[in-house]
Amino acid sequence: MHIVPGSEFRRSIASLTAATMFFGGLAQPLPALAFSLTNPAATQLGTATKPVQQNNDKPVEQALEAPSKALPMPDPLVKNQAGQASSSAATSDASNSGKPAEIIYDISKVPEPVRKLRETIVEAAASGDLERLRPLMNVGGGLNQTQVTADDPGEDPIKTLHDLSGDSDGIEILSILLDILSSACAHVGQGTPNEMYVWPYFAEKDIKTLTAPEKVDLMRIVTAGDFSDMLEFGGYNFYRVGITPDGKWKFFTSGE
Repeated sequence: MHIVPGSEFRRSIASLTAATMFFGGLAQPLPALAFSLTNPAATQLGTATKPVQQNNDKPVEQALEAPSKALPMPDPLVKNQAGQASSSAATSDASNSGKPAEIIYDISKVPEPVRKLRETIVEAAASGDLERLRPLMNVGGGLNQTQVTADDPGEDPIKTLHDLSGDSDGIEILSILLDILSSACAHVGQGTPNEMYVWPYFAEKDIKTLTAPEKVDLMRIVTAGDFSDMLEFGGYNFYRVGITPDGKWKFFTSGE
């Protein structure tokens, strides 16, 4: 048996240990490298796609942050009629009685007392409280009280309107009042004690001559069946409002 001297034996062991450590190190898994580091194209692609995602998301974020836009409410002022040259145009027509009636499409063209009373009536009617019309009707004022029926002009007009309404709170009659005051008005009796501004203007116009846009206006207030009945009757016979030039609410009646 050949015996390796001690010094050589130690050198052999050291060499074996070093070899083991070297080859063992090669067997260890290499540290994982990011795909973007091994593939430069992927890095460029990632950089390019990031702002695209942001741009795609931006409209959504803007839509969520943008305030909602409600549909505009109908204008409570006198509407312009299709085919009119301007919003302040006024035309002349023949009333049912044969007297000339000036049809006014611009509320700013009526006297200030008339305009102010109309605005106050609109506000009161829009509140849904029938009692808010009472002070405007000069209740208890005798001949100066607003007329709502031809039978008993001295009757409480608020009670009468409440009874005429199709509901228990008078909401229907208030809605009719708002619809009527949203139309154009007719100026009649110029220069006479009976001078008046009357809503809707159909009350002082030959309804057989209404244009298509005017029929649209009328059927915002009445039904097509009502219109047919009016044609047979010979004139407008639904609710109407009359205000004197000095701002007195003369009547709110139904009929001819």
